[in-house]
Amino acid sequence: MDKNNTPSAAAPHDEHPNQFALLRQRRFAPFFWTQFSGAANDNLFKFAFTVMVTYQLQVSWLPPAMAGLVIGALFILPFLLFSATSGQLTDKFEKTAMIRFVKNLEIAIMLVAGWGFIMANVPALLLCTFMMGLHSTLFGPVKFAYLPQVLSERELTGGNGMVEMGTFVAILLGNVVGGLIVAIPEVGHQNVAFACVALAVVGRAAAARIPAAPATDPGLKINWNPVSETWRNLKLAHGNIVVYRSLLGISWMWFFGAVFLSQFPSFAKEVLHGDAHVASLLLVVFSIGIGIGSLMCEMLSRRHVEIGLVPLGAIGMTVFAIDLYFASRGLPASDVMGLAAFLAQGAHWRVMADLLLLSLFAGLYSVPMYALIQLRSPATHRARIIAANNILNALFMIASSLIAGALLAMDVTIPQIFFLVGLANAVVALYIFLLVPEYLLRFVAWVMSHFVYRFKVTGDENIPTTGPAILACNHVSFVDAVLLMAASPRPIRFIMDHRIFKIPVLGWLFKLAKAIPIAPRAEDPAAYDAAFTAAAQVLKEGDLLAIFPEGGITHDGTLQEFKGGLMKILELQPAPVVPMALTNLWGSFFSRAELVGGKPTAMAKPFRRGIFNTVGLNVGEPLAAGEVQLEGLRAQVEGLLA
Repeated sequence: MDKNNTPSAAAPHDEHPNQFALLRQRRFAPFFWTQFSGAANDNLFKFAFTVMVTYQLQVSWLPPAMAGLVIGALFILPFLLFSATSGQLTDKFEKTAMIRFVKNLEIAIMLVAGWGFIMANVPALLLCTFMMGLHSTLFGPVKFAYLPQVLSERELTGGNGMVEMGTFVAILLGNVVGGLIVAIPEVGHQNVAFACVALAVVGRAAAARIPAAPATDPGLKINWNPVSETWRNLKLAHGNIVVYRSLLGISWMWFFGAVFLSQFPSFAKEVLHGDAHVASLLLVVFSIGIGIGSLMCEMLSRRHVEIGLVPLGAIGMTVFAIDLYFASRGLPASDVMGLAAFLAQGAHWRVMADLLLLSLFAGLYSVPMYALIQLRSPATHRARIIAANNILNALFMIASSLIAGALLAMDVTIPQIFFLVGLANAVVALYIFLLVPEYLLRFVAWVMSHFVYRFKVTGDENIPTTGPAILACNHVSFVDAVLLMAASPRPIRFIMDHRIFKIPVLGWLFKLAKAIPIAPRAEDPAAYDAAFTAAAQVLKEGDLLAIFPEGGITHDGTLQEFKGGLMKILELQPAPVVPMALTNLWGSFFSRAELVGGKPTAMAKPFRRGIFNTVGLNVGEPLAAGEVQLEGLRAQVEGLLA
């Protein structure tokens, strides 16, 4: 892993109790409120403008039915045209200066927009729509490149969750407030003008308090050609296959969400037989779900970047999208209902529960992906990779509109569209997880450490977040490697006995994890030598290598003698060694605690010790390669078992 990937925040920042404490810290709070005010302003402006040209003005060249489509297209067009350029600017210049420039631009745009609202000048407001899209295009890479510079790895998931939650709350408030104040007789347009300018000024005031975030590639030469630079950014992102496929995963989430958000008005009217207030309620429920899911990520991830939540999110998105189809397809026809009448019917509560849970799982899906991209992208190229993400997001959202429109033209009902998108989500998610097994592996590890065992990790701050290291752990059961995966913020390559690869399910799992098989030298000299060569290469590439120095799973629950393989690896490629000890796993289903025919055997009695047993991992301080001696290392691991 590139050393430049390290978040610049120092370890003391990790001491805050949860993600909400970030709102009391200058490195995060001003940035959060800058982002919040910008998202609110975007949506207040767009929604008020849409309401104005749909219900209040008669514009011959912009019919009401086309107004929302035109405004949405104008807003998203700059993402396609200028994302590549904005990514370069963010990498080249100091990020706080970029943020303040963008907020100054927002004030200028909103002054023109305010005049446009007061004068009911539609062309001026269309120009401002495009310019606000440009404002968001410029801010996007800064937003996601700033966070990993000021937050540590342990804070990144929580910080992204807060930003994601804040964004959707701001979108919701912007839409609600914009719709309410533009409808005020006589003074509505003036009120919108004032609100837009005031929010822009508030955002600029918040930006003034954001601390400096140095440029990551100040020598970068800007390529102003958006076409060639867009292609270059996509190729740059493709250089890290995990990051690139994560970009595709996020873009799919925007495709998925755009289908639902775009259909809410028609769904409320044609399927639920509700009025505009019901459509607004659906948006509120969806936004609350996203917010809750985003905030849950830190709690469920033990304050690490836990991509094991992504498959969980994908499963929930599919289940509740499909259930939404079944919940809404049989609703009886009725007159248009207001909010009170809609809520009085029990069947509608199932629809709202599906929407809430669907969006909650979308939050669980998206936040870890964003955090992974930030963590794994080289700092010098991070903003350009995020710009590539914005380009892909825009393309996927356009595709979602075209596909949904085509399906509606073919007389496919809105509930059926939700059903098809739910099925497609399952297929796409499975495809991505098979292409990038790390997601699936982390999911298995997350399930094991939350639903099979109650897993407590002590000293996990001693696991390096960057650079090579050897993790040396006692070997108690067949799931030791899975639990180590759950404890580590980074992927781990394991050296494992070649016979484990023959065990059903577990063998397939360890092959997915690219574990390195090792056989005794007397049994297979070639495999023995190849294992050490591969292990040294893992360390040379700056990754984590895990080894069980005992050479096999304990037969009696005691710590066995350490073999010399660890020292051989250190001779080939020196690296720090992190001692570890798994506790309370002896006697579990996966340990060799059962005697079958007088032979210690694992996995003989499925419910030998029940489930939800507390097991632990104690992590000691890393040892420099030159300090490692087998007996001393064994003594340290034994001390961690106490």
